Parts: sequence; structure tokens; C-alpha cells
Amino acid sequence: MPDPLPTHAGPFALGTFSADAGAFPGLVTGARVRDLSDLAPSVRAIVEDWDAFFPRLVELAQDADGGWHDLAGLRILAPIEPGQILQSGANYRKHVVDLVAAEKESVHGATPEEARADAEQMMDERIRNGVPYVFLGSPRAMCGPYDDIELPALGEQHDWELELALVIGRSGKHIPVEEALDHVAAYTICNDLTTRDRLYRPDLKAIGTDWFTAKNADTFLPTGPFLVPAAFVGDPNDLRITLRHNSVVRQDESTKDMIFDIPRLIAYVSTTTTLHPGDLLLTGSPAGNGAHWGVFLKPGDVVESEITGLGHQRNTVRSHV
Repeated sequence: MPDPLPTHAGPFALGTFSADAGAFPGLVTGARVRDLSDLAPSVRAIVEDWDAFFPRLVELAQDADGGWHDLAGLRILAPIEPGQILQSGANYRKHVVDLVAAEKESVHGATPEEARADAEQMMDERIRNGVPYVFLGSPRAMCGPYDDIELPALGEQHDWELELALVIGRSGKHIPVEEALDHVAAYTICNDLTTRDRLYRPDLKAIGTDWFTAKNADTFLPTGPFLVPAAFVGDPNDLRITLRHNSVVRQDESTKDMIFDIPRLIAYVSTTTTLHPGDLLLTGSPAGNGAHWGVFLKPGDVVESEITGLGHQRNTVRSHV
């Protein structure tokens, strides 16, 4: 039985699709897709002029004319080629508390109760006075929401990290928290895979983590299926994130558990870099990754991911060629 078609909140979403004639930007309404090539060459071009395009997209979603396709007959690609990819680490309270408590027990000899209480106190202080932890990812790691995940030749502990991602729709630098959501065009799903045993360089311990090697292998960022306009998503700080690994639920959490919410993340990153339309910001992954369960990805595994209103992903894992 074929997989069900991905659904989305609101009357339409955007995506990138391929058919016999090649890739094209498309307007998704339920089970059909309108080719937008007559309006723009890519979804990125649409997002770069988001305020002008959005009213036109609303009209087109209600228009029966134009180049409509059946969604079931198209290949769904990653929905956008981003400018920069900004990734938030350690941004879910329960996830970080679990990590800190485990370290306090194993390294410092604390009891489970002491370790958890200390970890929760640390997180409360971080929420009050801390700042987000953000790093850059490579667009070359992206793949489509139904593409195979190819494990790299090196490393054994290949892990999942399902995340809510947002797409910037207005440029800004030093964006105030209270204005931050005005800069968001849309939301999508990203699974930010990590090879845990390549995250730290034993030959360069003083330098610390090697994010490039651990996170940027080809196919290590399944993205999509769609960009769902922010106007249709509702409260992005109240969405459900669910990941199944071989049909077993591994991650199941609300975005309410974020340590730094989306406005604070946008305000923080914009103090360093000017945000431009098409930039992708990942907001962190909740508790339940493979390191927590002691289970990592192997060839033949199937990973299924969904976030409220944004559709779903389904990726089969294979070994490197």
C-alpha cells in the first residue's frame, strides 16, 4: 500500500517538485500542485519577495486554471534551497536536563534525584539569563522528505534529531524579540542527523566539537515536504514533534518545551548575522534521540517524522555506496 499523501495546515503550501520536464516550484492545495514556473524560477525567489507574492498565492489557490498536477504523480524534493542554515543546539529543556543529569550521575557520583534537581536548576537559570547556542550547517546536506538517508563510510553512531524549522521572509539585523515573528514566511520539517562518534576530535580536544563532520554528510538533512506559510500554522510554540524509528515512537514532544522560543532565537542570531529571505533556522530537537535509547541508525531502518500541520517525512536508511 503506498504511503498517504502529506497534508498541510491552511489552504495551500509551497514546495519543489520534479516531473518528466524537470524540477519546478509548486503551490500545493490538498492532492494537487500548480506549477509556479510562470511566476518565479524557484521557491527561493518567491520567498525573497514574500510580501508581494503571498496575496497572489492566495488567489491562485482558488483558481482552477493553470498547470495543475496530481501530487501523487510527482517527486517531492527539498522545498527550498536556503541562503544560510542556522542550527540551534541544546534548546529543549527535558532533553538538556536528561543529558546534564546523566553526566552528573556517571561522572560526579550524584544520586538520580540530586542530579535531576541540579540539572533543572541549571536550565531555569539558563532560561532567565542565558543565550541560545547556534551553529551553521551546509545546504549540501539537504535531501528530500522521502529520499533515502545514506550513511557515511566513517562512524557508527548515526542519530536522528527531528526539528521545527522556519524560513525567513524579511531581511533584518538586530531584530527586536517583539518583531521577530514578522520576519517568518513559513515553517517546515528538518531531521538534523548527527554521527555522534565523529562529533569530538580526539586529536584536537582543545578545539571541541566537529560540527562539519558530524552533521553535514550528504542526505543528513531531510527537509520538507512543504513550506507552510506562517499565517496557517497557528502558534509555532505549541506544535507536536513526533519521530518513529522502525515504527517505534522515539521523539514525541511539544515545541512548548523549547528553552529559547522562536522570537528569542531570531533576535539572538540577528545580532551576529543579517537575516535574509530564504535563510533557514532550525529550532532544536527534543528528547528521545538515538543516544538516549542506545539505538542508532542502520541500513534498512525506516524513519518517519511529522510536526503538526507541516506534513510528514519517510526516509529509508542505506549504507554508503
